[in-house]
Amino acid sequence: MQTQREQRLAILGTRGIPARYGGFETFAEQLSLHLVAKGWKVTVYCQVDTPEEAGDAEWMGVRLVRIHASSAGPAGTMWFDWLAVLRAAREGGLVLTLGYNTAVFLFWLRLRGVTTLINMDGLEWRRSKWGPLAKLWLYINERVAPWFTSHLIADNPHIKAHLERNTPGERITMIPYGSVVVGEADASHLDRLRLEHDGYALIVARPEPENSILEMMQAFTMRRRRVKLVVLGRYYEELPYHAEVLKLARQHPDQVCMLGPIYEHDVLHALRLHARLYLHGHQVGGTNPSLVEALGAGNACLLNDNPFNRWVAGEAGEYFATVEDCSALLDRLLDDHAALSRLRQAAHERHRSRFMLEGVLSEYEQLLTAWSEPVPAAAPAIVQPAPTVD
Repeated sequence: MQTQREQRLAILGTRGIPARYGGFETFAEQLSLHLVAKGWKVTVYCQVDTPEEAGDAEWMGVRLVRIHASSAGPAGTMWFDWLAVLRAAREGGLVLTLGYNTAVFLFWLRLRGVTTLINMDGLEWRRSKWGPLAKLWLYINERVAPWFTSHLIADNPHIKAHLERNTPGERITMIPYGSVVVGEADASHLDRLRLEHDGYALIVARPEPENSILEMMQAFTMRRRRVKLVVLGRYYEELPYHAEVLKLARQHPDQVCMLGPIYEHDVLHALRLHARLYLHGHQVGGTNPSLVEALGAGNACLLNDNPFNRWVAGEAGEYFATVEDCSALLDRLLDDHAALSRLRQAAHERHRSRFMLEGVLSEYEQLLTAWSEPVPAAAPAIVQPAPTVD
């Protein structure tokens, strides 16, 4: 039996750390540093762009295995995932895979007797950005993931309920994402971006159709507002959806500020903390890390109306179904300081009740510890309160 000092974990499925890409990378960084501080030996597999960057390295006590995939785009990511699986199978230990996009590759870990847990993320195959073949591939991977892994992790009770249609509930543990509480932030970052405290609404999301960015911008620009709309993210003119968003922004230069991608945590904290309202249009998925971070900053939220968002934000948000709904809510909320104050207080309370980072990381540590030693096939999930599914 392994001792605590010998507990090893490999994290697969992300672009790697330090985090610069998205929620999975941020979570991989947070969990790795948490476990290293507790004596774990953690390896994170990282996809790099050039052969010169490949090789092993160390960052903040975390071992990085940097792999270059010769192809670009989705094909390159799949090749990277396969190479990471081959390497992880040779090294053994416990494996945590973030996302099921290439879950079929995990058969090799199962054949080699490697214990694997998988975070099932959202309903990837429902995303409108994918074509029919990609959706089929993702659907197949969601269905086969339980075959090749020891235990599933759902980040939202509605994702857990979805997975239970094909997998026994005792093989699934629900753990959401967490974030730090943002109680203060340097307002000088706003000066550099030509923004004012309480003078803007904020969107932080990947530029994908299912994130409703275009619809929220249409709602915001239906009439002149007393505040600006600030949109973060990398947009390319050659991509049709991106081009639509950029075109609308150019039509309203005095109302819409496209700031591009911002990865610096202190700048993001400042943008969230000083925003009047946070807009969140995600239609598909479970617990979105960006929304959790907004709650941690005490943001009043305006959200796409679906069960995932309602579970996360609860009373901290108002919910829209159409562009017209969104516009009407903006009309009512932006100048209603009492309502905004109520929503902000609810955001703090909701975050404190379920999304505190240390608590979430401790839940992961408890689950991983249960699987890091030789255990029966049906190892118990961590003990946690049963979530309420509205």
